[in-house]
Amino acid sequence: MRQDDLYINKIDWLTILIYLALVMIGWINIYAAVYDEQAAKSIFDFSINSGKQLVWIGTAILLITIIMVADYRLFDNLSLILFGFFLLILLLTPFIGKEINGQRAWFELGPFRLQPGEFAKFATALALAKFIEKPSFDLSLPKYQFQAILIILLPISLIMLQPDTGTAMVYTSFFIMLYREGMPQKYYILALVFIAISLLSLAVENNLYIVAAVTGITLLLILSGKKTWKRVLTFSLIGMAIIAYSYSLDLVVSKLPTHQQNRIMVLFNPDIDPLGVGWNVTQSKIAIGSGGFWGKGYLEGTQTKFDFVPEQHTDFIFCTLGEEFGWIGSLVVVFLFVALLIRLVFLAERQKTRFSRVYGYCVVSILLFHFFINISMTIGLFPVVGIPLPFFSYGGSSLWSFTILLFIFIKLDSHRIQLLGRMN
Repeated sequence: MRQDDLYINKIDWLTILIYLALVMIGWINIYAAVYDEQAAKSIFDFSINSGKQLVWIGTAILLITIIMVADYRLFDNLSLILFGFFLLILLLTPFIGKEINGQRAWFELGPFRLQPGEFAKFATALALAKFIEKPSFDLSLPKYQFQAILIILLPISLIMLQPDTGTAMVYTSFFIMLYREGMPQKYYILALVFIAISLLSLAVENNLYIVAAVTGITLLLILSGKKTWKRVLTFSLIGMAIIAYSYSLDLVVSKLPTHQQNRIMVLFNPDIDPLGVGWNVTQSKIAIGSGGFWGKGYLEGTQTKFDFVPEQHTDFIFCTLGEEFGWIGSLVVVFLFVALLIRLVFLAERQKTRFSRVYGYCVVSILLFHFFINISMTIGLFPVVGIPLPFFSYGGSSLWSFTILLFIFIKLDSHRIQLLGRMN
């Protein structure tokens, strides 16, 4: 009994309280997004999405109970088995999954759907933690860099077969964790340069401006240092490679599916087709802006009531919050997410084992990516992709997967002393 008391005292209840607050605020907004004043139904009506979400919340609590009473050593011991299992499921999904909007990314179980790509996130995080926990694992060495990147690329490649670009993108967030664990900074600098060049190439209509800018910067770099043939050749080749990439990007984008091309076009010119490809983002921004400081009031959102924003209870749930609760309500939710992320970083840093720390940073990376991209998408700063807001958006797969992801870490954190003893 004394050991049980000790274990309960070790649980981070602050993180759990933030989780519960986000889940309940999310459910309130899901109800608002599907609310029909003319045919108002009970909140316990399981034929509507808010009622179904209550079922998902109830089963999520059951999952939490299972995780918290399970032996904490299972997550380390079964990490590679779970990873292999979900890779197999992802491999089968394009062949036996339910096709929705041109994607085979779901399994249909009666009135409910499950998305394996969501659940594979925590399995990938466990696999990365298992590999990186080895004392010999050194991310400054190319051999180990390749191993870590391969683990990330395996689920990405299988998810792209569905194809589900949004879910696949989330797995790149693991590079945030790799940076913490010692991945060389040069890769991140190259990635930022690559992103900057891509954005400039897409935003600027005439590539001659890119050529002029790159040529000027290359000449400055050459002239600013010792003019050796090696230095001149290196910077010249880099400059030519950037120019060649800039010109080839248009060709690459033209090969993308039409809906993905449209999403990229809308990012740089939201008014290009306000009644077509730009409709979602335009209506989302109108909904958020119309809420003002205090909002229109709960269940009083006109954009919400008249279904101006498609997928408002899932990927665009944040605009429901902005319209009905205004700037102050949005600020509260953003504060809760930021508080959760800061708390998780604190928990990750206090871990006694590398396995728990790596897994903790994987949790932080995934939640940060979802939070940042989803909100950026709803306010027009990022192309529209199928990325839900954690604990907030409607959907059983997302709620279950985020709950499992988070509470495995809470479980590991509560046993950090025992884990240290086991490692020693």
